[in-house]
Amino acid sequence: MNYTLSKNERLHSKKSIKELFDKGSSFFLYPFKVLYFENPQNPIETNQVLFSVSKRKIKKAVDRNHVKRRIKEAYRLNKHLLTDKNKCKKNIAFIYVSSDISTFKSIEPVIQKILKKLDHFSSES
Repeated sequence: MNYTLSKNERLHSKKSIKELFDKGSSFFLYPFKVLYFENPQNPIETNQVLFSVSKRKIKKAVDRNHVKRRIKEAYRLNKHLLTDKNKCKKNIAFIYVSSDISTFKSIEPVIQKILKKLDHFSSES
């Protein structure tokens, strides 16, 4: 099992991010709003993710970065829950919407639920 989170697994292309926010589907699972987009025309080799914490909700950059590190770590350890049944990779955005600084123990189970839900969506289509 590969437990890394390399650069090609991070969503950094402006075009892909715009496409995700324009055409993607979303759902809410507190404290995250999750956007996802499956594009069969654009064959990417891995699922690509974006992590966002609002400056309006958490004022200090230190605290925002701390929350982002916790989200990234929870994703990195549980990304195996996203299986590639139909070989179509996703672009995913995790948007943290709470104004509280959550612990890793409270973030990880939510990330697991989100990944299972995303895997369920891909198996339906």
